[in-house]
Amino acid sequence: MKKFKFIDLFCGLGGFRIALEKIGGQCVFSSDNNLDVCKIYENNFGDNPYSDITEISEKNIPKFDVLCAGFPCQPFSIAGKRMGFNDSRGTLFFEVARILKYNKPKIAFLENVSGIVSHDSGKTIKVITNTLEELGYIVNTKIMNAKDYGIPQNRNRWYCVAIRKDIYNKEFNFPDKCDLKYTLKDIIDKKKIHGYESTETAMNNINKFLVDFKKSGRYIGKDNYIIANEIRASKCNFRSDGISPCLTAKMGTGGNNIPVIVDLKRKLTEKECLKIMGFPDDYKIKAKNMQSYKQIGNSVVVPIIYEIAKEIGEYL
Repeated sequence: MKKFKFIDLFCGLGGFRIALEKIGGQCVFSSDNNLDVCKIYENNFGDNPYSDITEISEKNIPKFDVLCAGFPCQPFSIAGKRMGFNDSRGTLFFEVARILKYNKPKIAFLENVSGIVSHDSGKTIKVITNTLEELGYIVNTKIMNAKDYGIPQNRNRWYCVAIRKDIYNKEFNFPDKCDLKYTLKDIIDKKKIHGYESTETAMNNINKFLVDFKKSGRYIGKDNYIIANEIRASKCNFRSDGISPCLTAKMGTGGNNIPVIVDLKRKLTEKECLKIMGFPDDYKIKAKNMQSYKQIGNSVVVPIIYEIAKEIGEYL
């Protein structure tokens, strides 16, 4: 595949970078304003992206072909009036837009929570689409759940591939759905790992609702681990289909926000969570660390980014 250059905005753990480097991309600029995640990024890629994108001039960013961004979602105060680029000012999406306006890369590759479609009563997605179109891009979007694309996690996300009009010579196709490539049984370490034991309170809350779950139609059977999440005295969610519940940034707040492997009476480890997100086995991250959990929950599912990136490669 043809070599190309890309930038990694709001880069987090570098999921976009891992995927795009696999198809021949070279990262020429990365940015994130979270010091903890930047240390992890540097430990894995050798670059420290610590910076505030709002203070970086678009003129100082090296030439690139693809802009990648899993940008934070904010309300647009005057959204919905089809004012496009001007309507996005004052939001972090504006940082993406101003860089696109000046640098005019071939493609903008964006990711966000699926709720962005209804966010701020639908105003946010209208402004994003209008802005990208005003800047000269054909906008292609799709909501994709990781469990429908080979990855064992119930994670619904919005993906956007905006292609510059002058190179849009054929319809863009997102990847087709496929069967799971592996399940939690292939990921979870069967040992009881010290430091990840579930608390007595959490186990009491789990056991309070476990009997009813095993009697329900949602219980698959003994061949799969039972995973508990949203563990509270008033409720508890379970899965036993080999698929993880959605990993979220709330895991970084501690308590019972990290999913528990009921059979092993322990929480998922950071390494297991990384595998559920599709990160490579050699990815380095600090163990027994709340910031690690938070950043994993904020990350992208690497194999899905990779599959979409392969389609993007047809335009480069």
